[in-house]
Formats: sequence, structure tokens, C-alpha cells
Amino acid sequence: MVRSLWTAATGMNGQQSNIDAISNNLSNVNTTGFKQQRVEFEDLIYQNLKLAGTPATEDTVNPVGIQQGAGVKVAATQRIFTQGSLQNTGVDTDVAIVGEGFIRVQQYDGSYAYTRDGALKVDMTGQLVTSEGLRVMPEIILPEGFDIHTLTITDHGRVTVQVAGEDLPVDVGQLDLYRFPNQVGLEAVGDSLFKVTNASGEAIASRPGVDGMGIIKHKFLEMSNVSVVNEMVQMIVAQRAYEFNSKAIQTSDAMLNVAANLKR
Repeated sequence: MVRSLWTAATGMNGQQSNIDAISNNLSNVNTTGFKQQRVEFEDLIYQNLKLAGTPATEDTVNPVGIQQGAGVKVAATQRIFTQGSLQNTGVDTDVAIVGEGFIRVQQYDGSYAYTRDGALKVDMTGQLVTSEGLRVMPEIILPEGFDIHTLTITDHGRVTVQVAGEDLPVDVGQLDLYRFPNQVGLEAVGDSLFKVTNASGEAIASRPGVDGMGIIKHKFLEMSNVSVVNEMVQMIVAQRAYEFNSKAIQTSDAMLNVAANLKR
């Protein structure tokens, strides 16, 4: 009886983690480049009351054993890196990645992070940066006298801009992309950034559109890949599972109450 109380409690804890992930997905439904999370579960250790295959008689064995489970645990919260929808913004510094790849940025401590958020800006020095002011790497610095409305970024990441006094656009840099052997192993650190881990493997640099890398779409943004309808369905399923586990606790409590009252 006590076992059922603890087993159902693990189910309630697991569904709470599921609701937490769903809430995070829904809260980021309009976050540029956001990738949804999925909670994955595993069953806990079993107590073997009778092992399958143990002798039943001199000539036979037990074909099926008796196992009692201890509940469930959260095994992983995996990122789903499917392509988000593209939105045409018309903003001269916006870019969207279509396909595989991340933009590399340099954090304030000098380390690198990676993002799918292409809402770039130009700082006071003419350098391309993120909304948080992190520099895009390799550095892309627009020359003095540039006209931001003539900024062009090709599908393959080549950046050009028209400069006062020049007849032809000036080539100012190359926007490279980076991919990973296991991108689901990246660590999300907030601000739409991911960091390398031992599980993700080291970043592999390439030009957009080369070696299976995605391409760049200028004046577009990649929106979140969260489906509100699917998340609402998952929320209902998680809520019902939470209720089922709470009912199991209530039932076990009622059965314990009956047992306790037998002496009366």
C-alpha cells in the first residue's frame, strides 16, 4: 500500500516537469529562433518478487516472473530542432537560417556561443551584433559612410554594402554558419544562446549552402517552432495523467484507512 503512494508520487512529479516544459514552450512561442523542448520519461527500478525462469517443479520453470515497479523519472528534456516558419520583416539587418546551422557570437567573457536568432543589429562601430550586443564571429564591420539600406547578405553569407563615394558595393565580410555532430547535446544558456558541451561535440564551420549547411535568407527571421495547438493538447494529456496519479494516492489512502479501522 505504501509502495503505491510513493509510485504515484513519482508520476505526479514527472508530470509537473512535463507541465513546466510545456509552459516554457508556450511562453516562447514568439521568441525568434526558439526550439521547443520535449520531456522524456523512463521507468524506475523494479523489485523482483519471482524471477522468470526459476524452477517451478522438477520438470518446469516459471514462464513469467513477478515484478513491482517503483514509478517514473524524467530521463531527458530534448530540444526539437525542426525548422521554424519564416517571417519577412524587411529589416536590413535581419537574417534567417534555412536548414542546419547556427550563428557564432562572442560573449563578454571571450567564450563562444551559438544562436539561431538572426535579429542582428549594427553597433556604434559599425559592427554586426546581436540584440544583447554580442559580436557576430567572424567579425563583420561595416566601413565608414555605409548606407544601411544597401546592406545585402546573399544566400551563401556574403555581406556587401554601398559606401559613399564608391560606385560599386563594397565586400565587407562572410557570415559563416556552424553545425555540430550532436546538436541536441548543446546547452541552452538563455538569451537564445547555446553553448558547446562534451555531448554536442565541437563546432564545424562552413559556408552557408556548402556541405549540407543551411542557407541565409536576408530580411527574414526564423520564428519559434512551437505549435500552440500541439502544446495545448500535451498540456491536457499531462493534466489528466497528473489527476490519475493523484487519484491513485487518494485510493491508496482510502485503503489504508480501511485497514487502520479494522481494529475498531
